[in-house]
Amino acid sequence: MATVIRFSRHGTKKKPYFRMVVQDNRAPRDGKFVEHIGAYDPIKGDTSLSVKRDRLEYWLSTGAQLSDSVRTRLKPVLKQLQAAAPQPVASDKPAKEAKAKKPAKAKAKAKEA
Repeated sequence: MATVIRFSRHGTKKKPYFRMVVQDNRAPRDGKFVEHIGAYDPIKGDTSLSVKRDRLEYWLSTGAQLSDSVRTRLKPVLKQLQAAAPQPVASDKPAKEAKAKKPAKAKAKAKEA
C-alpha cells in the first residue's frame, strides 16, 4: 500500500482546522486514514503546527511521501530531523575487498553438475 502524509480538513466554513494524517494515496482527502500524526490551525499561523516527530520519522522511514502542502509546513521540522540524523561513516576497506569470496570447492561442484 502506497502511503502519503497529508492534511485532512475539519472545522467549519471559513474556520478551517487541519489534521495531519497518514493515508492510502487513493483515499479521498477527508476519507479513512491510517494514523493521525499532527494538527495545523491556519487561523493561528505557523506556530500552531504540532507534530508527533517519532511517528513522522517512522512513516518517512517506511516510504510514506509528503504532500506539497505538508512539505511546505514541515520544512523547519524536516531540517531539524536531517541535522539530528547520524551521518554515514566511510569505510576504510573498498567495497570489493569487503565481499566474501566463494570457496574453491563450491566452484568445482558447480562445474561437475
